[in-house]
Amino acid sequence: MTNTHPTFDRKLAALLPALEGFVPVQMTPDRLEHFRAIKMPTIDEQIDGRPVTCVDHTIKGYGGADIVVSVIAREDHSAPGPGIYNIHGGGMVMCDRFAAAYPLVDWAMKFDAVCVTVEFRLAPEHPAPTPVEDCYAGLVWMADHAEELGIDPEKLLVFGGSGGGGLAAGTVLLARDRNGPGLAGQLLQCPMIDDRNETFSSRQYDGVGVWDRTSNITAWDAVLNGRRGTPDVSPYSAPARATDLSGLPPTYIDVGAAEVFRDEDVAYANAIWAAGGVCELHVWGGAFHGFYDIMPDSPLAAACLAAREAWLERLLDS
Repeated sequence: MTNTHPTFDRKLAALLPALEGFVPVQMTPDRLEHFRAIKMPTIDEQIDGRPVTCVDHTIKGYGGADIVVSVIAREDHSAPGPGIYNIHGGGMVMCDRFAAAYPLVDWAMKFDAVCVTVEFRLAPEHPAPTPVEDCYAGLVWMADHAEELGIDPEKLLVFGGSGGGGLAAGTVLLARDRNGPGLAGQLLQCPMIDDRNETFSSRQYDGVGVWDRTSNITAWDAVLNGRRGTPDVSPYSAPARATDLSGLPPTYIDVGAAEVFRDEDVAYANAIWAAGGVCELHVWGGAFHGFYDIMPDSPLAAACLAAREAWLERLLDS
């Protein structure tokens, strides 16, 4: 029996009514443009006067098309530092490379990291494999230009949340299978990785919380262009389809216990362990999708972000 009235953390639940219309709950194709039009903080607003620069570069994406990547780094960056490759969220159908870029600015300041964020092309206008192939092209560009960007090639990792988390996982699989850039880690926050929507949690959250079953199906239909749930889906576009998760870099996965992606993300962590890999998994009780971005000052989000920072510190110090 599905639970149609899940229990959310009390402080997070109190925010849900105010989110109506601003975050997707039951997103259908006719509402996609509404959510695309919502104004997001600019990169200048997220830098907020700190000594951090953001420089755009036009590179070649999938099929030779021009795409843009932006390099975020401290103004005084000189010595090679960590390289963090960011893939933004939005279900692969909305948002841009500066969506929720706050951690990139923070990491530039804290770790003297050089962060690159990619403007991959969105579905449904550009269905799979374009989004993940654009992301892989950006990663290759970053690795190829590591020296001039001031990146330590031994400390290159991929970061993404939600749809960007799924694309991050797919990009890492491509890097492994194409003998591409060597990676020190992958940081996946509530990644969107399974188009089949057959898990218990994928049925449990419909019409409640943030990014429910309907929204997920809408997005996957756009990304896969009629192939959702069929055998004809690449693991690079839907990484839960991968049958071999060996040879991956150290992985961090976290997810809310009260969201659609819970069970597929737990299964992905289990599959990494079964393949002999290293993975740290956090499941945050009472948390809906994206809670750490939506309500970062809540105690639950604070714990989530602290755990993420601790893992990243350990990885970069190794």
